[in-house]
Amino acid sequence: MCSFFILSAALPQDAAKEDQKGKPIPDPRRFVTEHRIQNGGKQVVYTATASETYLRDSSGEPVASIWSVAYTQKQEKDQGNAALRPVTFVFNGGPGSASVWLHMGLLGPQRVVVDSGAREDDGAPPYPLVPNTQGVLDLTDLVFIDPVGTGYSQVIGKGKVEDYWGLKQDAASIARFIREWVSAHNRWMSPKYIAGESFGTTRAVGVAHELEGDGQDMALNGLILISQALDYGGSTSEHDNITSFITYLPSMAATAWYHKRAGQGKSLEEFLAECREFTYSRYIPALYRGAFLGKAEKEAVAEEMARFTGLDRQYLLDSDLRVLVPRFQKELLRDRGLAPGRLDGRFLGPEIDPFTDGPHLGDPASYQISSAYTAAINHYLGTTLQVAMDRPYLVSNPQIYGKWNWKPVPEGQGWEPARVNVARKLAETMRRNPEMRVMVANGYYDLVCPFFDAEYTFARHGIQADKIWMTYYEAGHMMYTHQPDFLGLTRDIREFLTTEPKP
Repeated sequence: MCSFFILSAALPQDAAKEDQKGKPIPDPRRFVTEHRIQNGGKQVVYTATASETYLRDSSGEPVASIWSVAYTQKQEKDQGNAALRPVTFVFNGGPGSASVWLHMGLLGPQRVVVDSGAREDDGAPPYPLVPNTQGVLDLTDLVFIDPVGTGYSQVIGKGKVEDYWGLKQDAASIARFIREWVSAHNRWMSPKYIAGESFGTTRAVGVAHELEGDGQDMALNGLILISQALDYGGSTSEHDNITSFITYLPSMAATAWYHKRAGQGKSLEEFLAECREFTYSRYIPALYRGAFLGKAEKEAVAEEMARFTGLDRQYLLDSDLRVLVPRFQKELLRDRGLAPGRLDGRFLGPEIDPFTDGPHLGDPASYQISSAYTAAINHYLGTTLQVAMDRPYLVSNPQIYGKWNWKPVPEGQGWEPARVNVARKLAETMRRNPEMRVMVANGYYDLVCPFFDAEYTFARHGIQADKIWMTYYEAGHMMYTHQPDFLGLTRDIREFLTTEPKP
């Protein structure tokens, strides 16, 4: 069981400053409680610190507040040096998402439980919250980070959102936070890991790169990339992006298999092995030949695509062998008036309007679980962690994405727009830090960040294959909502954290 004892409600640390309107900037808030839980067959006594950390400008004025929740083991005399205990920094993606999903779904001390089989909506409260006895607090401290504009994090004083809402700006701010946390807690000698999900994997690579500079080189021991998004060419389903037609096809096949529209009589792994081979040997050449592809060959490729996707052969021919993901969602179960989810193809949503170009109610893999996660984090912060703040906790912030600066270069430097790609940056960081390993967790039914894109990405860009742990799960983007995959993923993370790097 998870229990707690309040140590302090709020501990002021800063002299009050004034914001742009002349109002005092309040001291950063800090809430500390003590708890215990069973992880790894051991009772772990730990301190939870939910707090604001102020980032400052060159004149020492606070300009941003980063909210984090840190879980640190209380060290007994026989447990060794606390300064050498591993610590893992955790965040989600978006851009614009707080760390709620990994916090309340996978790694935090409490989990909210949604329907493992993706058959039922989360409904209305109350929602089940359970102790996370499969967690890894026996192995590592955990620090969940909410980037500026998410959770309770915000700009303050003379801070401006454009200094944080961008590819490089975001990575730099999180790297600054990590350095400050490590310095404040004397953890420079601790093994350090980052766990990120979706855009959080893009951020993880950027942060690892940023930590190498600024006169304070901090090497990481490993990255845990859940539903990776390093090369956006393979995870952006749009016209004229030929790479995406390649990378999404096996995930379409997996989703069709799950809904019994393709591959029946074969295991998922066997069916996907056939689809991979078809993609490399037949589909890629057909795509690149385009209008030069002969009629007979085009019809033969369409026949094979129909076998893998469950879509009608004529529909595939009419689509010129190029099916965008929203159209696949709309078409696969059209006869049932249903559309599979984007984040997780196991989920199904009703289709009232048959003529829209893609599901029109939103993503059922999102709206069928979001209420539970939102309620869970707010309840957990306010009760278990005794947090009392004067503003709402933003699980997501829709304002961020539209204002996001995707430029990978500094302001004033020329740049022709291209899809985001941090994969080569990862390869370079791994060569400068030869002991850093990378775990990549993939959901077969993920129609946002497809598993074949991970294979395609990590086979290129100079990434060292022998330092990559590639794992697969029979769910989607947030595979931990599926109970068997939650158990498998936590087991794999535990093995990753405890395996020595190869010489």
